Amino acid sequence: MRVLALDYGSARTGVAVSDPTGTVARPLQVVEHAAGEEGLARVVDLARREGAERIVVGLPVTLRGELGAQAGETERFVAALRAATDLPVETFDERFTTRIARQHGSSAPEDAAAAAHLLTSYLEWLTARAT
Repeated sequence: MRVLALDYGSARTGVAVSDPTGTVARPLQVVEHAAGEEGLARVVDLARREGAERIVVGLPVTLRGELGAQAGETERFVAALRAATDLPVETFDERFTTRIARQHGSSAPEDAAAAAHLLTSYLEWLTARAT
């Protein structure tokens, strides 16, 4: 199953996509102002072009496992995205994705690399859940 992942930010949203088998994640690009009308259309278009069957959005969770300060804004974005697409849209804990992206370095933009780390964690979780 091909999954599109979003590391949402009000200014910049990192996008990553899995391979068709849902095992490998790769950074794709950054969408500016993804919560706006044009940004949402861009995300939906990317999902369609990449053949995504599901979209996962990183949810800011604190180290204590509570919703972070930006969680409300992210949840509003998720609601708007669900209204804009027929694909299932899920949230997934994004703790440490940006920090990991910075530490590992990549030629991809940091936000897209963070989305790829989010997607890798999500795909591993799916695999573990299936066994």
